[in-house]
Amino acid sequence: MSRRPAWWLKFLKVIWPLTYLSARATRLPLVGGIFGFLSRPFFTGPNFNVSHIPVNRTIEGTGSTVLPVEIVAELARRSAHRVIIKRCTCRDSDGCATYPVEQACLLLGEGTREIDPRVADHVSVEEAVAHAGRMIGMGLIPMIGRVRMDDFFWGVANRGKMLTICFCCRCCCTILKSAKYFPGYAANALVKLKGLSLTVDPAKCTRCGACAAECFMQAITIGERCAVHDDSLCKGCGRCATVCPSGAVSIRIGDAAGTVRELTERIRERVDIG
Repeated sequence: MSRRPAWWLKFLKVIWPLTYLSARATRLPLVGGIFGFLSRPFFTGPNFNVSHIPVNRTIEGTGSTVLPVEIVAELARRSAHRVIIKRCTCRDSDGCATYPVEQACLLLGEGTREIDPRVADHVSVEEAVAHAGRMIGMGLIPMIGRVRMDDFFWGVANRGKMLTICFCCRCCCTILKSAKYFPGYAANALVKLKGLSLTVDPAKCTRCGACAAECFMQAITIGERCAVHDDSLCKGCGRCATVCPSGAVSIRIGDAAGTVRELTERIRERVDIG
């Protein structure tokens, strides 16, 4: 088992702003190339590949609706082991006033057996599913995938046996705050769910700008008639639909089963959680 004393969570809280600053640094002249070169191995290939699961409950589509808690529950049932990190470093570092700092990321897979119980609670399938339900019920956005850096943060050997499920708030999440600064190779590793599309109804849109302000990839601009969505930049978090006061933004998944299958297969290519 790894050794991560309780003060490790306080240490991460102090250094966490560097994750955001490092992302911004990749845009600086001269030194940006150095930061990009050093970070590239951690954000390419099997080391980084994640998808956000929209929490908006009005997802349209054929067949059964893809609900994030159902996806997480299925992964938890397949996992050999599970832990819940005791404090969300993003919210802890930012002093989040909206969402709880306690009870944070859900980590799945054989590798989680190695995580020190001083920084994470080792839980049953039922406890993991209940935790996911609470987090998603608050409106936090699940982000699921392989995050190589988490192996280091939690003292797990890099064997591809740990899956990260973060529950992200727009106000504090490092990814949601810094992804717009990511180099192309890192931004491409944020993968929108297959078959997910967003549309804006011009008849309902009031051009208030709420969706554009919330879009962490700057994929929405305000046009002359309504908000304009750039599908090439969108990562499918669904936040725009959640904050739209007039219900002008809608999310659709044409093939729910196909979406879940593609996500599961992509996870299996990078992580063995069984």
